[in-house]
Amino acid sequence: MKGRVCHFVFTCSLFAISWPSVFAQSTPADAQPTNATKTSALSTEDIGGVGAAVRLSTYGGGGEVAVSVTHRTNVRAGFNIISYSRGFDKDGIHYSGQVDLKTFEVHYDIYPWAKSFRVSGGVLVYATDPVTASAVVPGNQSFSFGDVAYYSDPANPTRSSGKIVFNRAAPTVTFGFGNIVPRSKSKHFSVPVEFGIAFHGSPKTTLAVSGSVCDSPGGNCRNAASDPIVQSNVISEQNKINDDISFFKVYPIISVGFGYKF
Repeated sequence: MKGRVCHFVFTCSLFAISWPSVFAQSTPADAQPTNATKTSALSTEDIGGVGAAVRLSTYGGGGEVAVSVTHRTNVRAGFNIISYSRGFDKDGIHYSGQVDLKTFEVHYDIYPWAKSFRVSGGVLVYATDPVTASAVVPGNQSFSFGDVAYYSDPANPTRSSGKIVFNRAAPTVTFGFGNIVPRSKSKHFSVPVEFGIAFHGSPKTTLAVSGSVCDSPGGNCRNAASDPIVQSNVISEQNKINDDISFFKVYPIISVGFGYKF
């Protein structure tokens, strides 16, 4: 009997000594997350974050909203508005011009190192005609269309209007710093800065003329809108303007803003 008791005590002692080591070996595998688990959790937290920003750019004042797609990418959409007037002279005619840029844009942002730096591709859409102009030429004032001289009829002054348009949709390529949707949980504010270009193609000018034109002051006058020779010279003037501005195929994008992540 005494031998059996000693054997039982010895067995229990061995079990007590070995149990902590068995527990220690099984706990890490079950209780501690692996790197893959941590990465998966981080990526899940990044999806669906939303931020918004106000900004000032070469396209005017505006705002944008961004949504995180993955740990390194966002989808961003915004709008811009700028409008101002100025006068200018062209071939003896003084025009009242209006610049009216109303644009919408969408970008896909990639953060290569999941930090502040980003590269983006997108598209910008012109919602209005960017440049319009109109003029009423005082009676007996000289001007020219297509290098042909005319005079405005005092009884029915010559009127000219025109517009300059770009391709309605313009691809964009930009790079910048700052993320409207910071990946850090504790960070909410950002100052996004962006640089790039919009490829809007060669501008296209359209001219329309009404009223009457004269060959000389008080001389032979005719309706500018219906006379085929006058209209041919108007088209020549239009083509000349298009040649003068054909180089302007891209528009610079420079933007700075202030963002907040919700």
